Order: sequence, then C-alpha cells, then structure tokens
Amino acid sequence: MYYFTSRYFCRKNISHMRNIKTILFLVVFTFIGAFQMNAQEAYNNTEAIKKLIEKKKEYNKTNKKGYLIQLYNGLERTAKSTRYRFKIEFPGIPTELEYKAPEWKVQVGNYKTRLEADRALNKIREKFSGAIVIPM
Repeated sequence: MYYFTSRYFCRKNISHMRNIKTILFLVVFTFIGAFQMNAQEAYNNTEAIKKLIEKKKEYNKTNKKGYLIQLYNGLERTAKSTRYRFKIEFPGIPTELEYKAPEWKVQVGNYKTRLEADRALNKIREKFSGAIVIPM
C-alpha cells in the first residue's frame, strides 16, 4: 500500500510539474510577443523612416525602372505621325518622342512590370503591329 501511494504522489507531482511548465511557457511567450509588437510600432513611427521613404521616391523619379512600349524607330516625320495617331487611338497613355542619333523613337506607357507591359502590348499591337516592349 505504501508503494501505491508513493507512486500515486509521484505521478501527481509529474503531472503538476508539466502544467506549471506549460503555464510558464505561455506567460513568457505572451510577454515576448507583446514586447515585439510594441517595439515594431515604435520603430515604424519614426521620422527617419519617413525621410528614407522620401529619398527613395526622389531616387525613383530620376532613376526609372520599368518598361516602355516602343512603337517606332526611324525618320522624324514618320515618328511624329505615329505619335499623333497613337494619341488619338489611346488618349490615356503617356507618349514620348525621343531623338537618339540618327533615329527618332516613339515610346509609350510607363509599366512597372513586364507583365503589365505585355498586356498593354497585346492591345496596342492591334493598331501598331511593330510595337515592342523595352526596359527603361
């Protein structure tokens, strides 16, 4: 009988210890999670991050990354007429007429991804069959 009761108490103590460890783990985990959330919120609200975002916006304005669609590459007169036709067919898309010796280029759009540019190219090719996607 003594053996039975000591075994019983031993099992009860082990079970009790497991419960205490589980509760302790949950309490510590909760405090760590709460601390990390507060630290992240404080870090996101600083002026340094806002200034960095503004610098990045300025950098992106001067160093463009993305894709354009080139409609024409050749003579000035044809380039100007192609640009004029494009503005009539697609009034919402920005156009650029650029001279790189010895040829004129008509480039349109401002697409961030190749996928966006390819989708627009499919529509534009219905009217301008020689259009191609080029990186900025």
